[in-house]
Amino acid sequence: MAYDSPIFLEIIQPMRKELTDIGFKELRSSQDVDNAFSEKGVTLCVVNSICGCAAGIARPAVAQAIAEGPKPDHLVTVFAGQDVEATQHARAYFKGYAPSSPSIAVLKDGIFVTLIERNQIEGHTTEDVKQKVQHALSQAQ
Repeated sequence: MAYDSPIFLEIIQPMRKELTDIGFKELRSSQDVDNAFSEKGVTLCVVNSICGCAAGIARPAVAQAIAEGPKPDHLVTVFAGQDVEATQHARAYFKGYAPSSPSIAVLKDGIFVTLIERNQIEGHTTEDVKQKVQHALSQAQ
């Protein structure tokens, strides 16, 4: 872990919990990523972050999108700056995109479909990002 002091870990725990409470599985290693990304069906992967646009836009937008549907088959997350190995490995799947956090990826049957990058999240409304997530999930169905 990049920032492993007890105080810092305590600070970020609610940021992790915001996704795990709605059904996201945390991926902590390269093997976790490979296992999750090879699943059949549609996988939604959130590259979580401590930044304000993750807290104020990305996580709420994802929660709203999956509540309203379409629902992916699998919900997974990596935490940028925390789960370094898993995050780097997940990003290796996102061909053609620079590292970005927060970001939201969609895969289908183990094949990368699309990525909603930070620049499509930061400065946008939760509603805008929710609609982007829903559109990406619809395209992957």
